[in-house]
Amino acid sequence: MGIDRFCSLDGSDSFWDWNRTWHTQNPDLTQCFQNTVLVWVPCIYLWLCAPLYCVYLRHHDRGYICMTHLNKAKTAVGLLLWMLCWADVFYSFWERNQGAAVAPVYLVSPTMLGITMLLATFLMQYERLKGVQSSGVMLVFWLVAMVSATIPFRSRILQALDQGCAVDVFRYTTFYTYYALLLVSLVLSCLSDRPPLFSQAILDPNPCPESGASFLSKITFWWITGLMVQGFRRPLEEGDLWSLNVADRSQTIVPQLVRSWLSECRKTKRPAGGSAQFLRRPARGRGRADKAGQPGEEAEILLVKAQSQREPSLLLALCRAFGPYFLVSSVYKIIHDLLMFVGPVILRLLIQFVNDANAPTWQGYFYTVLLFVCSCVQTLILQKYFHVCFVTGMRLRSAIVGAVYRKALVISSAARRSSTVGEIVNLMSVDAQRFMDLITYINMVWSAPLQVLLALYFLWQTLGPAVLAGVGVMVLMFPVNAFIAMKNKTFQVAQMKSKDNRIKLMNEVLNGIKVLKLYAWELAFRDKVSSIRKSELSVLKKSACLGAMSTFTWVCAPFLVALSTFGVYVLIDERNVLDAQKAFVSLALFNLLRFPLNMLPMVISSMVEASVSLKRLRVFLSHEELEEDSVENMVTSGSSDSVVISSGTFSWSRTDPPSLRRISVRVPEGSLVAVVGHVGSGKSSLLSALLGEMHKQEGTVSVRGSVAYVPQQAWIQNASLRDNILFGRQAKHSWYWQVVEACALLPDLEILPAGDATEIGEKGVNLSGGQKQRVSLARAVYCDCAVYLLDDPLSAVDAHVGKHIFQKVIGPQGLLQDRTRILVTHGLSFLPQADLILVMVDGEITEMGSYPELLGRQGAFAEFLRTYANNEQEEDQSDVTIPKKTQENGGPATLIGPGVQAAVPVANSRAALKSGGGQAEGKPNAGKLTEADKANTGRVKLSVFWEYMKAIGLSLSFLSFFLFFSHHLASLASNYWLSLWTDDPVINGTQPSSRQRLTVYGVLGLSQGFSVFFYSISVSFGGVLASQYLHQSMLTNVLRSPMSFFERTPSGNLVNRFAKETDTIDSVIPNIIKMFLGSMFNVLGSCVIILLATPLVAVIIPPLGLLYFFVQRFYVASSRQLKRMESVSRSPVYSHFTETLLGTSVIRAFREQDRFIQQNQDRVDRNQKAYYPSIVANRWLAVRLEFVGNCIVMFAALFAVVARDSLSAGLMGLSISYALQITTSLNWLVRMSSEVETNIVAVERVKEYEDTEKEAEWTLEDSPLPPGWPTTGQIEIRELGLRYREDLELAIRNISVTIQGGEKVGIVGRTGAGKSSLTLALFRIIEAAQGQISIDGVNIAHLGLHELRSRITIIPQDPVLFSGSLRMNLDPFDAYSDQEVWSALELAHLKIFVTSLPDKLNHECAEGGENLSLGQRQLVCLARALLRKTKVLVLDEATAAVDLETDNLIQSTIRSQFEDCTVLTIAHRLHTIMDYTRVLVLDEGGLAEFDSPANLIAKKGIFYRMAKDSGLV
Repeated sequence: MGIDRFCSLDGSDSFWDWNRTWHTQNPDLTQCFQNTVLVWVPCIYLWLCAPLYCVYLRHHDRGYICMTHLNKAKTAVGLLLWMLCWADVFYSFWERNQGAAVAPVYLVSPTMLGITMLLATFLMQYERLKGVQSSGVMLVFWLVAMVSATIPFRSRILQALDQGCAVDVFRYTTFYTYYALLLVSLVLSCLSDRPPLFSQAILDPNPCPESGASFLSKITFWWITGLMVQGFRRPLEEGDLWSLNVADRSQTIVPQLVRSWLSECRKTKRPAGGSAQFLRRPARGRGRADKAGQPGEEAEILLVKAQSQREPSLLLALCRAFGPYFLVSSVYKIIHDLLMFVGPVILRLLIQFVNDANAPTWQGYFYTVLLFVCSCVQTLILQKYFHVCFVTGMRLRSAIVGAVYRKALVISSAARRSSTVGEIVNLMSVDAQRFMDLITYINMVWSAPLQVLLALYFLWQTLGPAVLAGVGVMVLMFPVNAFIAMKNKTFQVAQMKSKDNRIKLMNEVLNGIKVLKLYAWELAFRDKVSSIRKSELSVLKKSACLGAMSTFTWVCAPFLVALSTFGVYVLIDERNVLDAQKAFVSLALFNLLRFPLNMLPMVISSMVEASVSLKRLRVFLSHEELEEDSVENMVTSGSSDSVVISSGTFSWSRTDPPSLRRISVRVPEGSLVAVVGHVGSGKSSLLSALLGEMHKQEGTVSVRGSVAYVPQQAWIQNASLRDNILFGRQAKHSWYWQVVEACALLPDLEILPAGDATEIGEKGVNLSGGQKQRVSLARAVYCDCAVYLLDDPLSAVDAHVGKHIFQKVIGPQGLLQDRTRILVTHGLSFLPQADLILVMVDGEITEMGSYPELLGRQGAFAEFLRTYANNEQEEDQSDVTIPKKTQENGGPATLIGPGVQAAVPVANSRAALKSGGGQAEGKPNAGKLTEADKANTGRVKLSVFWEYMKAIGLSLSFLSFFLFFSHHLASLASNYWLSLWTDDPVINGTQPSSRQRLTVYGVLGLSQGFSVFFYSISVSFGGVLASQYLHQSMLTNVLRSPMSFFERTPSGNLVNRFAKETDTIDSVIPNIIKMFLGSMFNVLGSCVIILLATPLVAVIIPPLGLLYFFVQRFYVASSRQLKRMESVSRSPVYSHFTETLLGTSVIRAFREQDRFIQQNQDRVDRNQKAYYPSIVANRWLAVRLEFVGNCIVMFAALFAVVARDSLSAGLMGLSISYALQITTSLNWLVRMSSEVETNIVAVERVKEYEDTEKEAEWTLEDSPLPPGWPTTGQIEIRELGLRYREDLELAIRNISVTIQGGEKVGIVGRTGAGKSSLTLALFRIIEAAQGQISIDGVNIAHLGLHELRSRITIIPQDPVLFSGSLRMNLDPFDAYSDQEVWSALELAHLKIFVTSLPDKLNHECAEGGENLSLGQRQLVCLARALLRKTKVLVLDEATAAVDLETDNLIQSTIRSQFEDCTVLTIAHRLHTIMDYTRVLVLDEGGLAEFDSPANLIAKKGIFYRMAKDSGLV
């Protein structure tokens, strides 16, 4: 035979000999096999890998590593090995020369090995040049070489002991040296080299140790141990977390998805204004023709055609972006699936070994070791697979969040209407999470059928055709599960819809919480939220029943398969004997079947959920965008016009009727244009058209230079006041202070606790309306742009402040004098100074010209002016030059004296502010307002679990536990019964009692199924009960919190509680509890069975149990904290996102999209920084736990081998088949116990708001209220003082006034004088710190809050509307008839408008009332007040946003309708209160003056100066 001659010339050394290797007590391989196969295997491995590895390294160059001692040592050892191999070759030649007969193998094998060692040395150097710090390819090579050399190593020792002197000394010496050098190489390849030059890790202050970790450290996840130790010693903090790897950062990932989505869009929609441009250029380029030169009409035709083509596929885009990396996981999965079936095969061999008394003992140990090694390899590969999956999921989430954020910055207003803030936030939170969850298991789609086929193949070999009965049962199960999955999808969609509506409503409730409290509407909105929640929970209950059915079928499936297979096998032929080998190998295979069969429906339902999410995302990403070229950027040369609109017609969407028609305007550069008109005439729309926010139906719009925009409702960020003004621009000190002074913000800075470093809450909660508007204006002025679009910025400020701002900023002498300014205004006093006035009526410009021109025309404008203009206009004009900085406007001139020039106070106050700033720095939290979401530390308290059990109901909790226990008891009993069955004696080739055995086995199985069904129902229903109770109590607690709580708590935190945490309690916790209890009983059951079979294991289980417990506690300490940090860092992502959505038009106008995108990426990365270590910690744990499980398997097998004489084959089969399951169960147990702990945190966070401070009771049982109170409306304030927080000064001090019933009192004063604070005290939004307020002799502090607030009325400064019908906004409790509502609307001058709406009173208001103009919203608030018609009415700057004509109408309505009521008005426009009974002047929190307007003017005090400023004296 050729191979034998190759090994020895006479053929005496055969290649293989069974008697020598297997059927012997002392096995060994033949010399020929050792010299060929064992030498060639490592060589072939390296030669096959080298070309692919070199190509890989070429494409993944990380920079070179300088020569280090480690590299020198590796190279030296490699060269020594090469020399040794050549020494062997030369020795063989020398022997030949001496005349000895040398077989070819002694020349070929060392030569081959020598060349391979040279290749290995070359690869090590190439790796160094390409920056590889530790190589897996080389480690595997040295390991294979080492294992291959270990067998000859043992053989040669045995030979030397056997033959003594006859050994070949030279070859022995070279071989042992070779072996020692291999060992050194193996050790060296386990170490990691230094990082490459210029690598990111060197520059990073806290780099992720993964990139520098050795290969062994990577596959066992040892590199995270440092962090785990830290987490075990003390709770982890954000500073402990590493930077993200470059490949996982948003800036790397998001562009990948965006690129593939854009190419997908291009394929499906040719240039048709669809979504093909989003994100490629976030800054809206004006006029860059991006539509392949298509004229407008053609593009529109194309768009219509495009609709009929297929939609762009987001799935394909995702696959293109993340598929290649994810494919690696599929390779790992295939290897793992094949290795899974090694266990049952070895089990068969072990049972054979126990049955065969003549088998040599070493075979048992060999099988045991083989089982252990295979299990360990399987563990490492499975964890690597999961790691790749989770990292892909993490990247997917970053990409989706980034893409949604970028898209949200460019969608058109029509698209914005179809996606509310709540829905878009859900896309980021819930839908992105769905993908993350699916990615882990998506491979099961092909892996599960593969596993099923392999299992069936091995089962056929074991049991023959009887397996078909089992297959039949499985096939029957599929339609049942398909039905369940389909039903689940419909429930899923319904639940998501309810959740969207609930989050949307909660968002609005939180945004308008102040209005809810002022009107005492909390209960109405609580009921609205609760009714949505009720429908959500009813869907949850239905899906709980479905879940129980599916659990029942899938727990019973493997059992029914086993029962039918064994039954058919025994019954078709009585000579078929069910012995231990057949039964337990089959059982092990059935257990393997259980996982793919259980996972498949889960994966299918996950895919169903993800497909719903995919569709939602695709629809959102395909939304229509703002047209980039709707506003052209004029080239600088040519005309002197700065803004040109010619024959423009604009609508809010392609389908809407035009809102603006026939607009033609030319604005010369540097001119001031005033836009006037009634409420709803299209003034704000005109500015939107100039910003490109509207759809341009025809005409052209051109703007030259950069644009700054001040919206009508100021948009303020949750940042310091300074950051709000700088808005990402570079800080220029002197210009900044100029702007602050011109915008009248200096006095405000003196009041704020930390000057301009004070943090402003979300939506500017801690600023008054006027302050917000001035900050918004200051932001625009600071940016120093060419064109300013100012949407009524003076409405929210007092007349004198308005005048100051006009002088200093907008007017002909202001900071913006040489800029183009387009000012929407209701203030007539500014019109004479405008270069051009546009008069708008119903979306058209009816008149245009300068002030004198329009007066001369005697048109509608002239008539309007004559009606409303002040007679003192001339005097007003003459005053302009004197710097009057009093009251609200603020210069601190009043502190020094009215005649002093402005320069002095500005300088002084700047110095004062700087010193103030210094004090603020001394107290680091002086300017802090909002509280970041805190992460609790330490273990979750048992009380949280107890609270959850109480929420479920204790009896239901214990019932679930009992059902669980009985299910597992039945499971153990059925398997033990099976082992007794297999040990039944065989008489005449049959087992006599097999029918009886089969019946009992079936009964035990069915009882198992029913207990499963009922425990699944009880746990799911318990979960629904718990989430119902927890959500309701959280809702009530939040609504009962005082206003200060909402100012401190970012709405993102609250929305997070109502969205993410509630979702966790709804659907995650019940499932996790089921899995936790299941895996706990599995582990306990397995231990019991193993102990029954091999009591010796009792010696091993306690130490392994201790090791397991230690690893678990060690892990949970870090894992829990990482989960909390991840949860806490998620809130800012949502807060920032919500904030951005509210300010998109401002961000776009200033072209700040890139900066906001960067902020979003930073927040997402900060969140992933906590998430990434938590997934690695999971893998770290799994590797160690599975090692413990593998040890249990090994010891169960080992002790079974040792005790094979006293052990029945049935018990041994039972023991090892359970041991094979224990690894998975242990893994699940720790995973689930930590999941239970980390997810129960949601209960902890939801319960958190029980302990926060609450307002006084809403209603008191023994209320002292006389019926019909208040009857006259007399208000008596005695020694009133109040403060905003315990640690702050009094905001109002010692105010004592008595206001008679029916009096009309105006309240005036500068910003911070305490005007609004007084009204807050009246409504008890802030409780008095001293003194008291009585209405009609009743001390309001003794009333329930609803009793008080429902009996007095306020028209607030910010008109807040909620999404819902107009009627609901007027009367949420349905307390009034339609007739009363209509008459209120008529008195509020809204009847004509509402009658013109198609749905009349049922007209749907958009979120925040965005589909009504600000003035119309203010009128709706007036109508609310008219409906309630209480004896006390408070107007808080209520007519700020309406034009003068409407203002006059409102004032006359209030005078006539509230004639016998007490009216308190906080006034900006002093002329509205000149006919009031008395005026209350506040100054710095105290009462300055209180008398009739005429008397106050005669006194020539503060009020006189204000009236003079307003041109009234």
